[in-house]
Amino acid sequence: MWRPLPTEPYRGKQDDIAFVSPDIGWYGNGAGKLFAPRDGGESWTKVWEQPGTFIRALGFLDERVGFMGNVGTGYFPNVTDTNPLYRTEDGGVTWASIEASGIENVPGICGIDIVRDRGATIIHAGGRVGGPALLMRSIDAGATLRVIDLSAHAGMILDVKFFDADNGFICAATNSDIAQGRALILRTSDGGETWMRAYEGARPFENCWKVSFPSRRVGYASVQNYQDGFTQRYVVKTTDGGASWRELPLVDDARVREFGIGFIDENWGWVGASTTGFETRDGGGTWRPIEMGAAVNKIRILRNGRRTRAFAIGSEVRRLDI
Repeated sequence: MWRPLPTEPYRGKQDDIAFVSPDIGWYGNGAGKLFAPRDGGESWTKVWEQPGTFIRALGFLDERVGFMGNVGTGYFPNVTDTNPLYRTEDGGVTWASIEASGIENVPGICGIDIVRDRGATIIHAGGRVGGPALLMRSIDAGATLRVIDLSAHAGMILDVKFFDADNGFICAATNSDIAQGRALILRTSDGGETWMRAYEGARPFENCWKVSFPSRRVGYASVQNYQDGFTQRYVVKTTDGGASWRELPLVDDARVREFGIGFIDENWGWVGASTTGFETRDGGGTWRPIEMGAAVNKIRILRNGRRTRAFAIGSEVRRLDI
């Protein structure tokens, strides 16, 4: 059962939660508040607050060093912070805005990915909803970053996932205008120097929102649809490491808008949506509604030996222990 955790009430969808162990983590919201537990979410302490910042994405290297993405101005009301990316070295108590060549062209961040490969820590931060499609990349744990302009390939970036320094994916839309955009997944095998279209939807008013790879070959991504009168909702799945993707029906319900997605293994996983969550135990062949909180935007899964703990954040924060 996805159990609600005792967090501060928030009106709306909260976007990201990050843990470095089953007990130690952080979550943030659009009011510029960052909370941290040391007990797996049984209690939370507000460690930072900055009104005008919209905490959209989080990623931590360890208990002290982490990164925070701000969605930026011009998209949501009451957001005044123009700094897209921050770094902390004290567990989130203080944050410094990151400086990098070309960062002034990055209006905001929607997804952060951190992977360790051959002794290096690779960080990507991509954004944003509504465009433009810009990806920040670091191969030295964030000491230096460069901006990769993907506007020739996509209209916006919603999520990013890399397996190693070379091979990665972005969830995107073909156009910054949602009415013209189609859901899009791009992949790279050379660290972002070149990109290929791995999946492009056929319908307008769609984007690819979040991605989850429970294994190197099997992955899933949520597809958002905003088109009036279109009721069928889909997720997409790959079984060849992201080279190709196929659509799987989730539910036929116009009220459903998909957000986060997370899988424990190749068969068992969840999709967060505007109404409720959905669960599959057969690799997306069938789905059933499940109570995991409304508007779950991010699902994080932690493993410690035989212990598995999952967190889901949306209108509230919930935890599942397996």
